[in-house]
Amino acid sequence: MSKASEHILKLREDFLKGTLSESDVNKNPFLQFEAWLSQAIEAEVPEVQACALGTVLDNKPSSRIVYLREYNNDQFWFYGNYDSRKGKSLEQNKNACLNFFWPALERQIRIEGTVERATKEMSDAYFNARPRESQLGAWASAQSSKLTSRTELENKLEEIRKKFEGKDVPRPDNWGGWMLTANYYEFWQGRKSRLHDRLAYEKKENDWEISRLAP
Repeated sequence: MSKASEHILKLREDFLKGTLSESDVNKNPFLQFEAWLSQAIEAEVPEVQACALGTVLDNKPSSRIVYLREYNNDQFWFYGNYDSRKGKSLEQNKNACLNFFWPALERQIRIEGTVERATKEMSDAYFNARPRESQLGAWASAQSSKLTSRTELENKLEEIRKKFEGKDVPRPDNWGGWMLTANYYEFWQGRKSRLHDRLAYEKKENDWEISRLAP
């Protein structure tokens, strides 16, 4: 067994920083999400906007870290290349999941729902607010496609930089946002002896039904 494997095997940590009860949470899961997000921001959790996006393509699950950029009334926006693996997955299967993990607070939030592309207006607004180098990178990278070398990517970036020299960089047609509309939330608070608190919200017509789940 390697030292790294042995180290992982021996890791033990108890969770003692909080509790989660039905009487304390907001009956509206979106407002509960906002409350926990605000607390994470106040606690200066690094990369607080980062979440794992889970998708399924041809019955094969895949996940990657994306940044939450906007949210409102059970809707959550993230951005990227429509031709990427996640883009192709979401085109074929609209069901997806976002998972936030804030270890400093011993908390997770899982949000499941269906995804559709953001409006062109929203995608344009976000793209135009990005740093210029990020805008150029969106043009240079055919995300998820194979490269022969790092040099190929860097040469493409220089080509794009010259193309738009002295000009505004427009949003590529194959780059934009997605909006996930939530139909399920799960809030996880770590507890002692792995007896964690898990509260799930399921959408039942126009109401949210709250259930406690075994850890």
